[in-house]
Amino acid sequence: MGIVVWVMVSTQLRAENITVPDDAMAFQGQTVAGPFTAYVQADIIQHHALKISGGKTYAELAQDDPVRTTMMNASFLRTSLFTSVVSFGVAALAIGVGILSILFGWALNRLASVPVIVRRSTVTRA
Repeated sequence: MGIVVWVMVSTQLRAENITVPDDAMAFQGQTVAGPFTAYVQADIIQHHALKISGGKTYAELAQDDPVRTTMMNASFLRTSLFTSVVSFGVAALAIGVGILSILFGWALNRLASVPVIVRRSTVTRA
């Protein structure tokens, strides 16, 4: 299931055709399709939004400020991108647990197939 979720989230992100801008901290020009590109895109959205708002967050802006809508949209976009980052993390966890379960099962099966030899010993008293 982890692999299915990873591929599904990656496919949906790729379908949005989001390209990391040139002023991002990394992955410039790449399509957002994985956890790292999604994180970098969320970071640069915040950077651009704070630049537009003069460093104020959505909550700090006056209710009648026209920039508040831009900040709200930026917040929604960032939340969506961070949700995909979390989804990638959960998928990776599921993949890791699956691999460990297979390895433990293999090890237990291997141990169960080894014959057990029981030897009687005699106790001598001095």
